[in-house]
Amino acid sequence: MVPPPVKYPATRKADVADTYFGTVVPDPYRWLEDLDSPETKAWVTAQNEVTFAYLSQIPFRDKIRERLTKIWNYERYGVPGQVGQDLVFSKNDGLQNQAVLYRQRGPGEPQVLLDPNKFSADGTTALASTEFSNDHRYLAYATSSGGSDWNKVRILDLTTNQLLPEELSWVKVSSTSWTKKGFYYSRYDAPKAGENDLAGMNEYHKVYFHQLNTPQSADRLVYENPKMPLGFRIASATEDERFLSLYLTDGKSDGNRLQVRDLTDPKQAATWTTLIASYEFNNTVVGNVGGEVLVHTNYKAPRYRVVRIDPKKPQEANWHDVLPEGPNKLESVSQVGGHLIADYLHDASSQVKVYSELGQFQHEVQLPAIGTASGFGGRRTDKVVYYAFTSFTYPTTIYKYDLATNTSTVFRAPKVDVNPQDYVTTQVFYPSKDGTKIPMFIVHRKGVALTGKNPTYLYAYGGFNVSLTPGFSVARLLWLENGGVLAIPNLRGGGEYGEAWHQAGMTPHKQNVFDDFIAAAEYLKDNKYTDYDHLAIAGGSNGGLLVGATMNQRPDLCRVALPAVGVMDMLRYQKFTIGWNWAPEYGTSDNPAQFQNLLAFSPLHNLRPGTSYPATLITTADHDDRVVPAHSFKFAAALQAANDGPNPTLIRVDVNAGHGAGKSTKLQIDEWADVWSFCYANMGVTPTLQ
Repeated sequence: MVPPPVKYPATRKADVADTYFGTVVPDPYRWLEDLDSPETKAWVTAQNEVTFAYLSQIPFRDKIRERLTKIWNYERYGVPGQVGQDLVFSKNDGLQNQAVLYRQRGPGEPQVLLDPNKFSADGTTALASTEFSNDHRYLAYATSSGGSDWNKVRILDLTTNQLLPEELSWVKVSSTSWTKKGFYYSRYDAPKAGENDLAGMNEYHKVYFHQLNTPQSADRLVYENPKMPLGFRIASATEDERFLSLYLTDGKSDGNRLQVRDLTDPKQAATWTTLIASYEFNNTVVGNVGGEVLVHTNYKAPRYRVVRIDPKKPQEANWHDVLPEGPNKLESVSQVGGHLIADYLHDASSQVKVYSELGQFQHEVQLPAIGTASGFGGRRTDKVVYYAFTSFTYPTTIYKYDLATNTSTVFRAPKVDVNPQDYVTTQVFYPSKDGTKIPMFIVHRKGVALTGKNPTYLYAYGGFNVSLTPGFSVARLLWLENGGVLAIPNLRGGGEYGEAWHQAGMTPHKQNVFDDFIAAAEYLKDNKYTDYDHLAIAGGSNGGLLVGATMNQRPDLCRVALPAVGVMDMLRYQKFTIGWNWAPEYGTSDNPAQFQNLLAFSPLHNLRPGTSYPATLITTADHDDRVVPAHSFKFAAALQAANDGPNPTLIRVDVNAGHGAGKSTKLQIDEWADVWSFCYANMGVTPTLQ
C-alpha cells in the first residue's frame, strides 16, 4: 500500500542571493535560517503535520513500533570502570529513556549513582560525560538538554551523595580533567543578548581551571588565544597529575598542535613546551613513563604509531618509537596495569594487542568473532580491565579481561528477543569508479534468496577520519528479520586504513566518496541483492551530505533516500556554531577553488527542477546545534519545489532532540518506526513482523 500523493505546505521564496567570485548563487530560503522566527516555526509545524499525516496512513506503522519496542526491551550495559573500591557502570533496563549510572562494591547490590531519567520530565536531558577525581571522592558530570551540544557540569561528593553548589555553564567540546581539588575544562563565553545559542557561531574557546566549592566566575583562565577566534583548546592531565597536555586546533587544518607542561616542576608549571607544532596531524597523549610522554600520532605515520618524547628534549631527533607504524591502522591505545593495550583495525575490524610500556609485544587478545572491541580503560594499578565486543549480529557483550593471564570472561551478556545465529555477515571488496577497491559488509538472514528484489538498506558515512566498524543495532534487526539486507561500505574519507584513506575523500577529492557510494549500490544490484525499487540509501550528518549529493547525481539509483541531520548547504555551513571546524574536511566558499568544488556537489545547490527524485524522508531535530536544522529545512523546501515525480519528499523534525547523542529511547523507537514504515511503503513491501 502506497499512501496517496502529498500536498506540501507553501514555502515562501525570497529574493536573496550571494556573489562568490563573480558567480551569483540564489538563496531563496535564507529566511529558514532564523530558527526563532514565527514564520520558521510555523513552517516546521506545517511540514510536520504533513509528514505525520502521511506516516499515519501506513497500515503497519503501529505494528513496527510495537515490534521495535519489544526487541528494544533488553538490559544493556556500558563498559565498567574501577573507581576506588567500587565498580562503576551504566545500565538501561530496556525501555528507560536514559541509561542509569550505578556503583557496586564487591558482591553487594548495585547502588544508583546518577539517574538521568530524573534530570527532566520527558527524559530528554542526557548524561554527556563523567569523570572521577583521582582520589575517588568526587564525580564531575556533564548534562546535555534536548540533544544540544551545550553542556552543564555539576560535581557530586561521593562520600555524602550531595551536589556541590556550583554549576558550570556554556561548556562545549571539553574534557573534565582532575588535578588535586579541581579540574580543567573548556568553554565559551555566554552568548550575547539576543543571540541564538543553538545557531550562533562559536568563537574563542578557552581553557579554565575550576576549584571545588567556588563559583564559575572565580575559575582561573589557563589558556586563550584572542588572535585566533576559531579552533578548539582542550587540556588534559596524566593519571599521576604530573603532565598537563594542551590540544590546539586552528579551524583550518585537520589535526592538532600538542603542548605540555610539567606541573611538578616549578620552572615548567607555568610554561608550555611544544611537542608537535604542526596543526596537520592528530596527536594524543596516552600517558607517561617516568619523565617522558607517550604520544599516539600520525605524524610521519599515516596509520599511526606511539612515540616517547622527553619534554626536556622535545626535538624530533630525541623521540623513540614505542609502537612503530604497522600495516594496520592503530586506532587507539590505552595505558593500563603497566601495559599498553593497542586496538588495531584490519579491514575495519578490531585486532587488540598487549605490549609492555616500553613496546615489547606480549600477546593478542582473543576476540570472540570478527567485530569491534572498545574499552580497555583503567589505571596503571589495575590488574583487570573491561571491554565491550559487538558485531552486526553479536549483541554488545561486556567482557572482563585479566592482564596477567590474557583471559577474557563474560561479565554481562544481553538477552535479546532474536537469534543472532539466524544471520550471516560477509565482507566483499568492490571496485569504485577509479578502480579503488572498497570494502563492504553485507548482512542478511541465512538462506535469503538473492532474487534481485530484496529490500536493502545501504548506509555509509565517508568522512572526518571516522571508521565504520561492525556494531549491533536492535533497530536494524527488525529490517533483517523481515528479510532485508543491510550493507555498510567503508568509503574513502573514513579512517579505516589511516590518513591516506581519509585524505582520499577530503577536499578536493570529496567526489571519490560519492563515487564509492554509488558503486556500492551498483554492486548490490549487479549481484542480485536488490534493484532500484527495493534500495534505500541512508546516512547521517556528513552521511546526510553523502545521501543528498548522491540523490542529486543519481536520482535513478534508488527508490528511497534517508538523509539525516545532514550538511546540505555547503556554501554557508561554516557560519553556524562549530561548522568552521569542518573547513579542513570540505574547504570553504571563501576560497575560489574550494568554492567551485563545493558548488559542484552541495546538495542544496544541485537540485534540478523537473527531476523525479527518490522517495525522501529528511530527518532533523530542533535542538541540533552541531549541524543546525536550517540545512535540512532549506534542502526540504528546495527539494519539494524541484521534485517532478510521484515520490513523496518529506521532512520530519524531532522536538527536544539534537544531533543524535543522548536521544531518548522513546524518540529513537518512534523515529525508527517511521523510517522503516516509510521504506516499506515506498518499496511496496509489507513486512511480516513477528
